[in-house]
Amino acid sequence: MFVQQKSTNNLIEVLTLQDLYDPCRKEIMGQSHAGEEMQEPSSYLKSELIFPSGEELPLCWLDPHYREVKSGKNVMSV
Repeated sequence: MFVQQKSTNNLIEVLTLQDLYDPCRKEIMGQSHAGEEMQEPSSYLKSELIFPSGEELPLCWLDPHYREVKSGKNVMSV
């Protein structure tokens, strides 16, 4: 699967799909597809990645508390 790095617009091949879907993981391992040579695997923050179409990654992949509604001081489960 490929995602795009927001800051560089480079395509990143995700090497750890399980980490991409896991909201408790903040980073994934991937390889940048920029330039002519294959880059070494590197760590990328999920918050800095989007789909190549320009869409943001789903909140359920980024935030382990995505189901909680925050209103003022109270936190309610949905």
